[in-house]
Amino acid sequence: MRGADETSGSLFSYVDLEERVPTRHPLRTIRRVVHDALASLDGEFDRLYADFGRPSIAPERLIRASLLQILFSVRSERHLMEQLDYNLLFRWFVGLGIDD
Repeated sequence: MRGADETSGSLFSYVDLEERVPTRHPLRTIRRVVHDALASLDGEFDRLYADFGRPSIAPERLIRASLLQILFSVRSERHLMEQLDYNLLFRWFVGLGIDD
């Protein structure tokens, strides 16, 4: 079952990740392009996943995380997960909230 690619509002946090990322940061443009490309693949993703079972991690999030790994030369998936744990820019790009 395909997981949802939705950002949840921050329940216990007053930090808005959208405000923390500078408006002229290059990742903003890349994020828009990636969002449009992934939106066009939505039907493909739906066909690849079953309609039943436990929801997976959204493939869009996995692709965005892999793109960050390539763009920032993160040497391993373990290191990428560490970066996602404390790097607000990475969390914003992937679509994770501060409390996720």
